[in-house]
Amino acid sequence: MAFVQIIDCKTSRLDEMNLLMDTWVEKTKGKRTATHSMIGKDRSDDSHLVEIVEFPSYEEAMRNSNMPETNRIFEEMVALCDGVPTFTNLDVVRDDQLNKAVAGSFFEVIAGDKDLAGLSGILTADYIDHDPYSGQDARGIEGFRETVGTYQSGFDMVFTLDSQLADGDMVATRWTWRATQTGEFMGLAPTSKQVVATGQTTHRMREGKIAECWWNYDLLGMLQQLGAIEMPPAMTR
Repeated sequence: MAFVQIIDCKTSRLDEMNLLMDTWVEKTKGKRTATHSMIGKDRSDDSHLVEIVEFPSYEEAMRNSNMPETNRIFEEMVALCDGVPTFTNLDVVRDDQLNKAVAGSFFEVIAGDKDLAGLSGILTADYIDHDPYSGQDARGIEGFRETVGTYQSGFDMVFTLDSQLADGDMVATRWTWRATQTGEFMGLAPTSKQVVATGQTTHRMREGKIAECWWNYDLLGMLQQLGAIEMPPAMTR
């Protein structure tokens, strides 16, 4: 679960505070675990500053806090403040942008991670996958691994994410899939043909991971491109 720390303080020495922050960034380069940090100044009080720091998790935030460099910077920061800064620690329970990023990682893993080890980092243990062409829902990470394996063994593939929309715990992604058939797929011997398919996937998120997925894609068009089926000629009037 992502974690955010809000640091609230007052200081009349803003330039020195900015220089201190630059020093901390330089001294912790390659070691700090914060993923994003920003400082805001109160429009009604120039001495009132609020810093918002984002971390992948509470544990990563604690690792960051325990670095000697962080302790030294904090002592210098207190010396620049009018009083002791206050800290608010927040577990992130909703982040639409984070959800979109996790959904994007989902497609990267199933297309490029041959052993699918990355699935455990983005799927819940009780994940459910709804694919209308699979016959039955895949349940759990291992169940989904078997479903994806059918496509991975048949194709070298890549997804292009065309658009994403996030609303609450749901993320909808419209994508284009490009692949070359390098192995057997649905009983069809390798053809080395290149295919393009479009589709849309809806993910339901829970605590930063994907708990459920619904697929909608053009399998019929893909099989036609592979030569597995022939489409009847278009009807004319």
